Amino acid sequence: MTLRQILILTVLLCVQTLCAQELKCTVTVNSDKVEGTSKSMFESLQKTVSELVNNTRWTNMVFAESERIECSMMIIVNSITPEGLTDASLQVQSRRPVYGTSYSTPLLNMKDDQFTFQYQEFDRVEYQPTQFTTNLAALVAYYCYLIIGFDLDSYSRTGGTPCFQQCEEIANAAQSSSIDQAEAAGWKAFGSKRNRFALINNLLDEAFKDFRNYFYEYHRLGLDEMAANAGNGRARIANGIEVLKTAYKARPGTTIVSVFLDAKNDELVQLFQKGTDAEKKNVTEILNTVDPTRSEQYEKINQ
Repeated sequence: MTLRQILILTVLLCVQTLCAQELKCTVTVNSDKVEGTSKSMFESLQKTVSELVNNTRWTNMVFAESERIECSMMIIVNSITPEGLTDASLQVQSRRPVYGTSYSTPLLNMKDDQFTFQYQEFDRVEYQPTQFTTNLAALVAYYCYLIIGFDLDSYSRTGGTPCFQQCEEIANAAQSSSIDQAEAAGWKAFGSKRNRFALINNLLDEAFKDFRNYFYEYHRLGLDEMAANAGNGRARIANGIEVLKTAYKARPGTTIVSVFLDAKNDELVQLFQKGTDAEKKNVTEILNTVDPTRSEQYEKINQ
C-alpha cells in the first residue's frame, strides 16, 4: 500500500469515526408466545429493526464511535395474523456513563404494550422525516428520538427538545394516517395517560419544564459530581426531588414522573441508603407519595 493510499484510508476512517450514528442499540425479537410461524420471519424483523436503528443518522450532531448511546429494544410478539398484523410489546432501555466512574445510569426503562404494526418477511422498512411510511418505521423512529432526547436532556438543560419535537411530529403524522385501528391505539391524543402521545405531550409542556431542569441537575450536577464529592452530588439530587411531588400533585398519574421512576427507582434507593437522616426522611416521603406501589422498596432507604 502506498503512502497516498494509507493517508486516504486514515482520513476515511477518521471521518467514519466522527460521523458515527447516534445509537448503539441491541435489538432482539422474542417470539416464544407465537406458534406456527416461521422463525425466519422474526429473524428478518430483528435484522430490519436493528439496521434501521443503528444505521440511520437521526440528527445532524456529530457523535464519535465511543459516544454512541448504549440502549436496547426488545420486541415481544404476542400474536400475528396471516396478513402480517403483529401485536407486540416493546421494552426500551437506555443508559449513559457517569463522569469519573465505571457506572452507567439508566435513563429509560419503559414498556409499550401497544406496539402493533404490519410486517411481512423481508419487508423494507424506512423512515422518511417528511412522510409517514409504515407504523413500524414510525414506532422505531419515535423511540430512537426519545432515547436521544433523554440523553441530551441529561447533559444540558432541555437539550433534548428538538428530538422530542420530532417525536411529536411522528405522533401527529400517525394520527393523521390511515393505519389499522389497533396500530393507531398508542398514538391517540386521549387514549391513555401513559401512551406515546401523552409522554411527548408532557415532555414539551411548559408546565413540566422544572422537571426537565431537574433531570439535567440530577445527572450533570448530581451523579456526575459524585466522583469528586459524593455528599454534594447526593445533596443536589435530594434538594431538587420535590419537583416530582409538585408534578404529581398538579397532575396525578402523570406519565413523565412514572417514566422517570421506572428507570430510577433502584438507583434512588442505592443513592440514599448512604444519605443523611434528613435526606432519607425527605426522599422517602416524596417517593412514597408519588409512587406508592413501590413503597416497600423505598423503605429500604431507611434500613
